[in-house]
Amino acid sequence: MRILHVNKFLYRRGGAETYLLDVANLQRRTGHEVAFFGMRHPDNPSHPFEDVFPAHVELDPPPRGAGARLGAAGRMIYSPSSRRGMEEVIRAFRPDVVHLHNIYHQLSPSVLRPVAESGIPAVMTLHDYKLACPSYLMLDHGRACAACVDGSLLNAVRRRCKDGSLSSSALLALESAIHRATDAYGAVQTFLCPSRFCADVMARAGIYPDRLRVLRNFVDVSVTRLKERPGDGLVYVGRLSPEKGVDTLLGAVTRLPTTTLDIVGAGPLEEVLRREAEDRAPGRVRFHGHLSRRDVMERIRASAVAVMPSRCHENQPMAVLEAFACGTPVVATERGGLPELVVPGHYGSVVPADDPDALADALRALLDDPDLAFAMGRAARGWAEEEFGPGAHLDRLDKVYESIRRIENSGDPGSPDE
Repeated sequence: MRILHVNKFLYRRGGAETYLLDVANLQRRTGHEVAFFGMRHPDNPSHPFEDVFPAHVELDPPPRGAGARLGAAGRMIYSPSSRRGMEEVIRAFRPDVVHLHNIYHQLSPSVLRPVAESGIPAVMTLHDYKLACPSYLMLDHGRACAACVDGSLLNAVRRRCKDGSLSSSALLALESAIHRATDAYGAVQTFLCPSRFCADVMARAGIYPDRLRVLRNFVDVSVTRLKERPGDGLVYVGRLSPEKGVDTLLGAVTRLPTTTLDIVGAGPLEEVLRREAEDRAPGRVRFHGHLSRRDVMERIRASAVAVMPSRCHENQPMAVLEAFACGTPVVATERGGLPELVVPGHYGSVVPADDPDALADALRALLDDPDLAFAMGRAARGWAEEEFGPGAHLDRLDKVYESIRRIENSGDPGSPDE
């Protein structure tokens, strides 16, 4: 089968890109022919069709100058260069199925026009909540929010959800409204949700409820070495941005006076968090920035507990599955799909968001009992092997591809479950 994966970034930037590249590698190893379409970017590896990719543009922060901003806003709603590039790739590669990922803004759903015109079946993995929430995160100034999910998109404007900016929030709401009014995503036969929480959010928002299907991400434990002894300290792997709650984690660390914390990742809050760590827990917090996957896994293996302190509704973060693969338990917040992964008392603990005391108590319980933490990590590894293996994931994905190839746009893509 010829599979065309479409994502705005084509290098390992975050969880969506990690999944995209890993599943493409799996598919190639099992005999599928795979190609990519995305935005040009200096960090992309070389691709056969990169000459027809749309030009690189960064939107966060937005480009400077009124003209550049207006052009970027137009591209978010409809991108002629993305459509033309997609037409060229479809003509040259002749895919049997198109698998879309994060196409918002830099590509836009304009890439779906040539897909529909060519009669090629399409599936889309929903790595976030963009189709239901204009600002992706279901947050209102740091607080969990479902106003646009359960009500009008105008709530994003009223609440200025995007960085407190009226203009930015209005643009995102307008983008979503136009795409809904024009059925811009109508060419997608099946929307894959990595968590039940994501599927529920989309159904509540009326986002093609009859096309939703739960398909959890995977982790290849066969290439991940299991820890052999209890680890030391804490580890956080992820972006350093407000929605991730790393500030709450630092607050918990101050309540654990002998505990060390390793932070792997980068983001806009890095300098602020470095200063806060030095002020509140001097010498006990180490910032590593971006690391290779091998080094990330080694850091997770060496730690007693991995922490996911998110204040946003996580979907199904790869960082949790990677911790499980290493045999490291996870303490996470109760947001989004996290409780579907971190079963309390079995693979870690779940605590309220934005509560450093509760987070510190849960971490202390595992740090003070390394044998318990080690046993939970071993159990988590076993669950990852059983439920999140690459072979089972690929079989399920192949069945989705085959079903949409048979029915195209005219039938039921299947039950909204695995």
